Amino acid sequence: MNTYRTSQIADIIGIHPNTVRLYEELGLIPKPERQSNGYRIFTDLHIVIFKLARTALQIEVLQNGLRKKIVTMIKTAASGNFDYALTLTHEYLYQIHQEQENAEEAVNIVKQLLSGKQDIKILKMKRKEVSKYLGISMGSLRNWEMNGLLSVKRTENGYRIYTNKDIKRLKIIRSLRCANYSLEAILRMLNALSYNPEVNIEEVLNTPKATDDIISVCDKLIISLHEAENNAKTIIQQLNDIKIRFAYPPL
Repeated sequence: MNTYRTSQIADIIGIHPNTVRLYEELGLIPKPERQSNGYRIFTDLHIVIFKLARTALQIEVLQNGLRKKIVTMIKTAASGNFDYALTLTHEYLYQIHQEQENAEEAVNIVKQLLSGKQDIKILKMKRKEVSKYLGISMGSLRNWEMNGLLSVKRTENGYRIYTNKDIKRLKIIRSLRCANYSLEAILRMLNALSYNPEVNIEEVLNTPKATDDIISVCDKLIISLHEAENNAKTIIQQLNDIKIRFAYPPL
């Protein structure tokens, strides 16, 4: 197997030598052996893991632990456990598909609200049921209510009861939070929607605002998730190639 010095690895990958050392410190590449004089010795395996890491870190998808999961995948591959790295990537891809569905649902809900159509399905849920149904933590629900994004009616015994309208609003908030919009910006957008329910969707889409509108925000989220999906498929191919080449070397 070929061997390389730090400066050679940096030239091959196209990064600064200090970045090579940083990747090593973070556990994103296998720990290189050292010569008697202390110089690091890298191999072809380091090069392919470096390329894998660079591919994986191209996409800034932060919501619901996706970023953490892909970093764990890189470290797992760096440790030599390529099968588990593949498992993590498939889980990551599945979660991306779930996030895509959530964002698309938010767009459809907004269009439904703007059109004045009513959902015939009647929902009445308590906070714990809503948390499980939507995959939103109880803490987030409380926080959103405290910040004025949602006002939930209570029953005579004090329990909050979430209706269809509340759940639709929560789905929109969830997608906007996934797009990293602040609670203040989300509240501003939702209030704008409440003040003008007759707004023309096409006009809104073609007239950018400083804060953007709900539909275009979700559309941007969908685009970023689509990029993350393609990126994940590339990672899977890279991992399969690495596994063939390094997990089962020729006799």
